[in-house]
Amino acid sequence: MTATVTGAETPSKPGQDHNLRRELGFWSLTGVAFGGIIGSGWLFGSFYGAQAAGPAAVISWVIGGAALTLIALVLIELGAGTPEAGGMVRWPRLANGPLAGTLIGWTMLLAVASTMAAQASAIMQYANRYLPGMYEDDALTAKGRLAGAGLLLLLVVLNWFGVKLFARLNLLVTVFKVLVPVLTVVALLLSSFHPGNVSAGGGFAPYGWSAALTAIASAGIVYAIDGFASPIELSAEARNPRRDIPRAVLTAIGLSVLLHIVLQLTFILAVPTESLGSGGWRGLNFASPFGELALLLNLSWLATVVYADAVFSPGGSTYVTVAAGSRETYAVAKNDALPRRFSVVAERAGVPRNAMALNYVLSVVILLPSSGWREIIGVVGALALLTYSLCSVAAGTFRAAAPERLAGWVRGLGWIAPAGFVVASELVYWSAWDTLRIALPVLLAAVFLFSVLRRRGLDLRAELRTGAWLLGYFGWLLLLSGLGSFGGAEVIPAPWDTVVVALCALTTYRWGVRSGAAYLRR
Repeated sequence: MTATVTGAETPSKPGQDHNLRRELGFWSLTGVAFGGIIGSGWLFGSFYGAQAAGPAAVISWVIGGAALTLIALVLIELGAGTPEAGGMVRWPRLANGPLAGTLIGWTMLLAVASTMAAQASAIMQYANRYLPGMYEDDALTAKGRLAGAGLLLLLVVLNWFGVKLFARLNLLVTVFKVLVPVLTVVALLLSSFHPGNVSAGGGFAPYGWSAALTAIASAGIVYAIDGFASPIELSAEARNPRRDIPRAVLTAIGLSVLLHIVLQLTFILAVPTESLGSGGWRGLNFASPFGELALLLNLSWLATVVYADAVFSPGGSTYVTVAAGSRETYAVAKNDALPRRFSVVAERAGVPRNAMALNYVLSVVILLPSSGWREIIGVVGALALLTYSLCSVAAGTFRAAAPERLAGWVRGLGWIAPAGFVVASELVYWSAWDTLRIALPVLLAAVFLFSVLRRRGLDLRAELRTGAWLLGYFGWLLLLSGLGSFGGAEVIPAPWDTVVVALCALTTYRWGVRSGAAYLRR
């Protein structure tokens, strides 16, 4: 059985992986992970977390960090065992067939373009201090949108010339990006320290514990930590993926979650108590949170540093997203979900330039009509989590029917993979009805599009049977979101809605693994 699976994939393997350069070692991969994580998330996540959940937002970061660590273990096992450019797109295709590969590919395509647009939006919001007219009345102006599009083009050009140049520039940028948040924490706590804020504005959890769960996706917490997957997406360009990818990813996640928890505590304790007023935490209104807080505390020098870093940090994170995202789009084309021209790798530079250009165009399409960072990141978080959940099913499928595709690095994958699927599903559900009523119908409509655009020779009935678990997954998530307590009709009250989601997720995981194993055996 194993030989059959391997032999079936190798001769028909699409794309031009042989043109990719194995240039990335441990420090380069760690820099990529940090570079992807420390971006606009630290500039906005603490403010929107406090606004959504009050001081309980600290719990949101702890839960979000633990959940993403669990998911990261699954991705590490896949990335070290089956290193592929854009692996998160490729693994579900290899394990669960064309429908899963197409849906996750289109999902990732939207997530990458939306992430690039969100980062550009964040830069323009903060840059408004030095370049007035970029952000007015809580929305990007036409000038701000065009400037954001120009910045994205510059970052695409810098990625155009190969992964080695990218890795060197990213390491230099990442060092500076980590120093500024640390400096911000020290300066704010020395200047303004109000322990009473923990109980002011309605108490520790003024909007209930469900708000702390919703904040994980809707306030940008998942978005802020999400960049950890970048080195996994570049695993085909790692010199020693089995050794370096696990260490790089776990190091980056651990330190970045700790940094974000400290930043959240700092924001809560540093805000002047009188600023909470009668509106509480939801009454706060900062367009550029840490910069405006520094000015409020008469720390003009810190505000200058933060506003400068607000261009630098998201710019560095977007630089990583452009690189990793081009590999993901390249993988979408390898899955036959995009024309083959996007699976071409430039021979001299060793980068998928056509895929990079497509991501740029899509990011501009998303950026131009958007009002700002907050509008974009909620859907981005839900899309990323759906991608992670499908990768958990792929890991379970490989474990059942193609163990040679796994590295054997992660012990206990038999429970970690289903737990990762449940956790990702809960985080998607907690994203709330307002987000899911947009994201999930789009994915269900994509199934119809897949049926219309199916390639010649594909047995559509057999493929829909293989992917039926996906239709069930998206369907029950949408139904429970509409009936549940996270922005829905509350027909199913808390916490029973969360319990129902966990049970449905476990059933769906087993269904998906069985379908995938049968697909591999065929």
